Amino acid sequence: MRIRAGFEITYDCPAPVPMLLSLSVHPSRQGDLETPDWVRTDPPLDVRQYLDAFGNICSRILAPAGRTTISSDFIIRDDGRPDDYAPDAEQIAAHNLPDDVLVYLLGSRYCETDRLSDLAWRLFGHTPLGWSRVQAICDYVHDHIRFDYNQARPTKGALEAHVERQGVCRDYAHLAITFCRCMNIPARYCTGYMGDFGVPLVPPMDFSAWFEVWLGGRWYVFDARNNMRRTGRVLMARGRDATDVAITNTFGVANLVGFNVISDELALVG
Repeated sequence: MRIRAGFEITYDCPAPVPMLLSLSVHPSRQGDLETPDWVRTDPPLDVRQYLDAFGNICSRILAPAGRTTISSDFIIRDDGRPDDYAPDAEQIAAHNLPDDVLVYLLGSRYCETDRLSDLAWRLFGHTPLGWSRVQAICDYVHDHIRFDYNQARPTKGALEAHVERQGVCRDYAHLAITFCRCMNIPARYCTGYMGDFGVPLVPPMDFSAWFEVWLGGRWYVFDARNNMRRTGRVLMARGRDATDVAITNTFGVANLVGFNVISDELALVG
């Protein structure tokens, strides 16, 4: 399949503001791009990019006083297959995990493993190790939280999401990640595009959050918000939680006045 994706985000800034953006397609998907996913700005600004410690492409700009629009519009190829399904994937004991995976067992800003560990073991300690345990976590989180855009806030962590029982995709991901880590399953946060391919249209389009777990010697995608295998995910960034992959970090006052995301399937060519 071919996907046209992109965004347009507009800020009003009372004074110049440095910004850090995680809005580029992940390096692992760069080879699938038919057109470049350049980060554009209006007015034209210097955009400097680098790879962060998690392998994500980050962009730096200095937004001037006044209105600044950041955008991108690109076409990417996708194999159209749903998320991998491996019910026999085994959980690997913590002492046998690769060194670079261990960080995804630790608590982080939005994933308070110390505060949810006892609950996790009460809920999931009886479930089979491996894939079945992760699926049990997804089932619980999917049923426990009610999706509500109006309940989104940047300070909400996994514990609050569990207590309040409402939130958005990042809250589903944070809670599921936290439970996985409590059960000694490495889990990391992912953000990117996921259009409504093969499912009912649910406007408005937004960036999506899901997560990956380390089972059987590799990473697998899970999605507690949708709790089903989906097609057409376009990864932008991975990290410990939303702290590491915030779409924008602003180092000063920047008022969001416009936000639009697209992810549409295009006809095949040739």
